[in-house]
Amino acid sequence: MAAVVKAPPTSEAEFKTKYTAWSRLKKHKGALLGLCVIVALLLIAIFAPALYTIDPNKQELFVRNAKPGAPFPESFGPGNYLLGSDHLGRDLFSRLLAGSRVSLLVGFVAQMMVLSLGVPLGAIAGYYGGITDKLIMRVADVMFAFPDLLFAMAIMFALGPGLINLFIALGFVSWASMARLVRAQVLQLKERDFVEAARAAGAPNWWVIVRHILPNALGPIIVSVTLGVPGAIMSEASLSFLGLGVQPPTATWGSMIFEGRSWIRHAPMLSVVPGVAIMITVLAFNLLGDGLRDALDPRSNKKV
Repeated sequence: MAAVVKAPPTSEAEFKTKYTAWSRLKKHKGALLGLCVIVALLLIAIFAPALYTIDPNKQELFVRNAKPGAPFPESFGPGNYLLGSDHLGRDLFSRLLAGSRVSLLVGFVAQMMVLSLGVPLGAIAGYYGGITDKLIMRVADVMFAFPDLLFAMAIMFALGPGLINLFIALGFVSWASMARLVRAQVLQLKERDFVEAARAAGAPNWWVIVRHILPNALGPIIVSVTLGVPGAIMSEASLSFLGLGVQPPTATWGSMIFEGRSWIRHAPMLSVVPGVAIMITVLAFNLLGDGLRDALDPRSNKKV
């Protein structure tokens, strides 16, 4: 039997093989840096209890606002304040690690709630159209009429401060942007040939949406979620700064800035350290989001 000679790959096939999303992302140095920082932050948050130099809520009023490197009091045992202590004598380094757990948890859980609300509502509005589309989009327009932070403050006033209520508030105020994004993607994809073929084969509408449309809209959704996490972290910091977020003594980066504001002249580290942590986290997610946007867009010819 004669051997089958395979035709050489076309330039389009070579392009698709060479420029997969991952290979394009690897060439984006900023995105890789952001990814490394995010992985490091996640590991720190997960293993924070093992990294504590001491209980982050343990107080010693005789060593308030200690400088970095100052020794622990005898009641604490051996050790040093790596970043100093706050106005209540609590270890700033341990509280920074504890705050990373809450702040990152808020960022990710809030985006999960945004996905659970925005994706189905946007998909339904874009696929069915008509009165359903108008109703959902008018509700979204009402959401856009209020600044996110003020709306979140109103919800927190109504529900009361607390971690669960914070998840609800941040997820509820942000779903409209996700719904509008998903709707736009569905409007483009539902007229494609593969969707028409699925309909012609008798597939139910929910199957067409879940199996054929949403998987092809994942790129923009992933980018939106990546860029939404730092927004949620900033909102949590703002609400905690105003006293509407997670309540003391639980440490969050926003509450640490709030507590250190009265000591900014005498002990600037109390506000500077958590502020720098927020800045690094937001920058890392933004760098990763920019890289994902370029890597997941097949029409992008930008060299990354």
